[in-house]
Amino acid sequence: MIRRPPRSTLFPYTTLFRSEEYQFSSKVLNGVCAYLNRHWVRRECDEGRKGIYEIYQLALVTWRDNLFKPLNKQVTNAVLKLIERERNGETINTRLVSGVKNCYVELGLNEDDPTAKGQILTVYKEFFEDSFLDDTERFYTRESMEFLRQNPVTEYMKKAETRLLEEQRRVQVYLHETTLDPLARTCEKVLIEKHLEIFHAEFQNLLNNDKNEDLGRMFQLVSRIPDGLGELRNLLETHIHNQGLTAIEKCGESALNEPKLYVNTILEVHKKYNALVLTAFHNDSGFVAALDKACGRFINNNAITKMANSSSKSPELLAKYCDLLLKKSSKNPEEAELEDTLNQVMVVFKYIEDKDVFQKFYSKMLAKRLVQHMSASDDAEASMISKLKQACGFEYTSKLQRMFQDIGVSKDLNEQFRKHLTNSNDPLDLDFSIQVLSSGSWPFQQSCTFSLPTELERSVHRFTTFYSAQHNGRKLNWLYQMSKGELVTNCFKNRYTLQASTFQMAVLLQFNTGDNFNMLQLQESTQIKLDILIQVVQILLKSKLLVSDDDENDLQTSSVVSLFLNYKNKKLRVNINVPMKTETKVEQETTHKHIEEDRKLLIQAAIVRIMKMRKVLKHQQLLAEVLNQLSSRFKPRVPVIKKCIDILIEKDYLERTDGQKDTYSYLA
Repeated sequence: MIRRPPRSTLFPYTTLFRSEEYQFSSKVLNGVCAYLNRHWVRRECDEGRKGIYEIYQLALVTWRDNLFKPLNKQVTNAVLKLIERERNGETINTRLVSGVKNCYVELGLNEDDPTAKGQILTVYKEFFEDSFLDDTERFYTRESMEFLRQNPVTEYMKKAETRLLEEQRRVQVYLHETTLDPLARTCEKVLIEKHLEIFHAEFQNLLNNDKNEDLGRMFQLVSRIPDGLGELRNLLETHIHNQGLTAIEKCGESALNEPKLYVNTILEVHKKYNALVLTAFHNDSGFVAALDKACGRFINNNAITKMANSSSKSPELLAKYCDLLLKKSSKNPEEAELEDTLNQVMVVFKYIEDKDVFQKFYSKMLAKRLVQHMSASDDAEASMISKLKQACGFEYTSKLQRMFQDIGVSKDLNEQFRKHLTNSNDPLDLDFSIQVLSSGSWPFQQSCTFSLPTELERSVHRFTTFYSAQHNGRKLNWLYQMSKGELVTNCFKNRYTLQASTFQMAVLLQFNTGDNFNMLQLQESTQIKLDILIQVVQILLKSKLLVSDDDENDLQTSSVVSLFLNYKNKKLRVNINVPMKTETKVEQETTHKHIEEDRKLLIQAAIVRIMKMRKVLKHQQLLAEVLNQLSSRFKPRVPVIKKCIDILIEKDYLERTDGQKDTYSYLA
């Protein structure tokens, strides 16, 4: 007979089950009757007789029928009360709970095959686990609502985190291991899923206040819920986008002409939120994608692009920032620092939609750096091209690499020309070097009208003759607007060396024959276009080499300019070769014009490739495929694609299918 002390049903129940008088003795008896189990019991079971068990199982059936059935509800309730007391902070005898668990697990019998080995958890799950999970849900529903009423969400998250760890430990100490998953799901549903709306609202506050630790805690909690992170990713994307727009807007109009300010502003936003994604969100792919989408949106469309009325302003400013980094200056960083900065540039480049715009501006600026020997480091130039090649493929950088090859070939060519002059015993009376550039690789325009000064004619003629002899059939087009030289003065108190453009040299050399010229005379003798000539003279007036009675900003053909014989300068080597404003403006306009023309050709090539493969295609499908193929270079506008389709129809590459207005066929 079992006596039940008032304090607990568990103590006598578990004690009796664990005692030698029953469980141990049953196992001993089972061993003694092993022969019976092996032969008679197995034979009876094989013949399909019900109610036949091995001796140990028979002892369990006896326990189940006489003790478990009448007491299980009370025992289960007593266990649940003990667990609740522990959840409320009391210390309990966990051996009692573990004993009941062991008993319930042992009582799982296979009625169909009493000889089968292994645990059957039907009794444990039906008479304990289901009630335990229901009780857990009720407990945490009540506790979470009460806690949230009295505490901030950040404290609640800490509480939830602690509770989840406690429940995990509870399974390890005194519950069956299979309870872990359903218990975790129940706790997550009550502690997290039911409060997701509160979490979402708090997530925005945490972002606004840069509470990275709390953001990390929220991520860990919400990531437990299937598809629970979707809204957090959306909120993060919107937040980063808004922060990026605000940061760029704060720069004001100055960022339009300050590439460094613009790019550094973008990088600061990216750096901040990339660190957040890396640490708080464990570089989760969904949050990385949210960061990428947000950066792509605010980089390609912001206050600066709206001021410039062009979505291609970002790639243009990024290319100019690269030019600042790679051009010789007193502020050039160390090699390692420059490499890090170029890696940062590639971070922004990744988000640029119009990569063809970047390519055009970058190639123009690279060309100038190479021609003017203004590269800070050949290694850095090569490194940047390698990064672009890795990001966009060989075709994207093929022209850039050919530029480098031309510079190398030109060095050899200069050396050969010098040897030729030495061997001819007829040296030039000045130092003369050239760069021969392949016309298809360099983004320079043909030279405008210009009458070469007589002092330079002999050098140009000698080199042209030398080159033609070496390369029969090749024609040299001289880019005088890109050329430069040095003039030594003998007309001032001091002897100065002036570093000037060829146009400036042509104007200054006129003063070997006179002290005063009007603009019309200079124009006739140099053949430089008047608008360009005016700018050339303006630079010479600003540098105080020339003087005029007229205002430098209002020069006419009749304006007279004179050599300023009292010219003084602290430096004996003076660089007067500065870029002209309209030259820069015209270059930018020309670049954008070329970009549009190149895009039309790329779109047409893509359409032909697609139609050649597909033969027949509907209009919308063709648009989708063209957009998909060209998205890595730029984002084609639908009206432009339509125009390109019409051009190809006119050229007999495509035709509209009879009876189907929106379908095209390829004409071989």
